Amino acid sequence: MMTTQEVRDVLQRRDFSPASLMALLGTRGEAMEALFQEAELFRHRISGRKVYLRGLVELSNRCAKDCYYCGVRRSNDTVARYSVRPEEVVNAALFARDHGFASMVLQSGERSDRHFVREVSLLLEEIHRHTGGELHITRSMGEQSRQTYKEWYDLGAHRYLLRIEASDPELYARLHPDDGLHRYEDRVESLLLLKDVGYQTGTGVMIGLPFQRLEHLAADLLFFRTMDIDMVGMGPYIEHEQTPLYVHRQLIPDKETRFLLSMKMVALLRLMMPDINIAATTAMQTIQEGGREFALKVGANVVMPNLTPTKYRENYLLYKDKPGIDQDAEDTTESLTRMIHAAGLEVALNEWGDSMHFRKRTNY
Repeated sequence: MMTTQEVRDVLQRRDFSPASLMALLGTRGEAMEALFQEAELFRHRISGRKVYLRGLVELSNRCAKDCYYCGVRRSNDTVARYSVRPEEVVNAALFARDHGFASMVLQSGERSDRHFVREVSLLLEEIHRHTGGELHITRSMGEQSRQTYKEWYDLGAHRYLLRIEASDPELYARLHPDDGLHRYEDRVESLLLLKDVGYQTGTGVMIGLPFQRLEHLAADLLFFRTMDIDMVGMGPYIEHEQTPLYVHRQLIPDKETRFLLSMKMVALLRLMMPDINIAATTAMQTIQEGGREFALKVGANVVMPNLTPTKYRENYLLYKDKPGIDQDAEDTTESLTRMIHAAGLEVALNEWGDSMHFRKRTNY
């Protein structure tokens, strides 16, 4: 177990080898606090105190994939499937613009059929028409063809989040069926395609999975750096009873362990990649009250107020006990603003909040 001084020495040397990362992920007590303190100082020095808002719309829970961990997986026939109407999405975009978010996220189940692609394209056109192109749009809609990525990019959506969920190929395979739709190589190739098209590219992982070890998490951090990622959204794995992975719940660390591991991952990533955008995710709040606030203190700089109409939210449960499903957009925004201020940080209004890392790597 590392001592406080050893933590400081490793961080001063910027030694982010697999062995050092595993040791840092295993810290406890004062040594862990030293890691958090260093990450907080680094965040303020490099990224300042600004927190960027991304208005989230969970566009649809219809999905062609059957991931073993996900509550809206294709085979879960207990889920009431929905698609938010275009006019409701436009209203959410107008809310985001009028409240100074300057950015929104469109998230959905993974589909690549032409009908879905065309619907998204038309929706992007409508959002830009009604908002005067004032919103930067991030999409999280899974693996697509180069043609589709380019089509959406040309319509003004220049950010894309495609979570790898586990960067180790063997662990990835244990989380997905072997049906030809869940190939690790395809996931990585899609991340490379996104970068090649010109997107600000994001990914992320789940923390505290069954079968996952510290060496996997250390490798995840190094994967982000090797892939030269611009933004990351990650958080604790939270089990869902209606998924195949639930049978392995006895292998899941307790909630406190998952939460602290998630905070250490955020802190280490901020130290390793100081100029990327890192989200304080809903899963962090689900597993620990005040979890998003803590994440902001140790390195995160993005939060995503949920602007999905409340009548749909209970059917977009990727995991159980998701908070805020009955809060309207106004209440969600107000509570997150209070949380940001309570963390001693400031809401960055009317700023796109582009990843500084993206601007540097592309000379944007």
